[in-house]
Amino acid sequence: MGKGKSMKTLILTAKDIEGLIDIDLTLASVENSFQEHGLGQAIMPPKLYLNLPARGGDFRAMPAFVSGQAGIKWVSVYPGNRSKGLPTVIGTLILSQPSTGFPLAIMDATLITNFRTGAGGGVAAKYLALPDSRSLGLIGTGVQAATQLAAVSRFFDLEKVLVWSASEESVDSFITLNPDFPVEKASLETVCGCDIIVTTTPSKTPIVRREWVKPGAHINAIGADAPGKQELDPRILTDARVVVDDMAQAVHSGEVNVPISTGDYRAEDIYGTLGEVIATLKPGRESENEITVFDSTGLAIQDIAVAHELYIKAKEQGIGLEFDLMKAAGN
Repeated sequence: MGKGKSMKTLILTAKDIEGLIDIDLTLASVENSFQEHGLGQAIMPPKLYLNLPARGGDFRAMPAFVSGQAGIKWVSVYPGNRSKGLPTVIGTLILSQPSTGFPLAIMDATLITNFRTGAGGGVAAKYLALPDSRSLGLIGTGVQAATQLAAVSRFFDLEKVLVWSASEESVDSFITLNPDFPVEKASLETVCGCDIIVTTTPSKTPIVRREWVKPGAHINAIGADAPGKQELDPRILTDARVVVDDMAQAVHSGEVNVPISTGDYRAEDIYGTLGEVIATLKPGRESENEITVFDSTGLAIQDIAVAHELYIKAKEQGIGLEFDLMKAAGN
């Protein structure tokens, strides 16, 4: 920054992000961020939780440095927001210049969160599911189910997408909103018989039973992203090759957190991280019959990697509002 030249901060609204983001950009950014994480090239402290149960939700602070970019996401999860006309997940992200700390951009991160989580599941399936997987089972029909479907479909020729939710109305709505996919409603047990299974519920008790999961299946366990949440029968974990996004976060708040606390599963039995598999530091699936599980907690490196690509795209296309955030009053 030259003398007298003022740098400006770019503001990107939810509408701006909607016009910039797409699943392919997100998949590429997320896969690269996982690889850097696996190689030890990223810096990412475990997410910090601010729990407000009396208010109905929680906040999470998620800082990271990846691919030469630094930033932090402040995100809330309020399950009751739908009744208030608000998203369950609301996020804001600050992207900063690593060499000076200057805030390059402030952007809505709600859609970024949805897309990058879906992309994480897609990348995990790419490396861990059987290559000839043709059926996808979705347990839960919220916003996250849609991005998981979009991401997984980029890597597999899906002939059947089976969906289950505690709310039949939400299943019908999901099918209507996804006309480009062969989506059908099915029983929970039937959905669990698919080649790839994705769980995106806020459950605190197991809903996927071990006997329903067939040999060779891959599971993206997405819903358990806070202490006390659990979607899978612990016997699935003991019989599977379990890959996590981040060891510290998974043990604290991922699918494995409850089974570890109850003694039904051991932290030392976790196979490794998805980044290690992508970076070929560890092999992924090693047999057609083994069950694989991806325990996703959601990483800040995913957010920052995607946010940086969106920032570049916005600058190139002249999208967003630039203003002097750092300008002192009276100057």
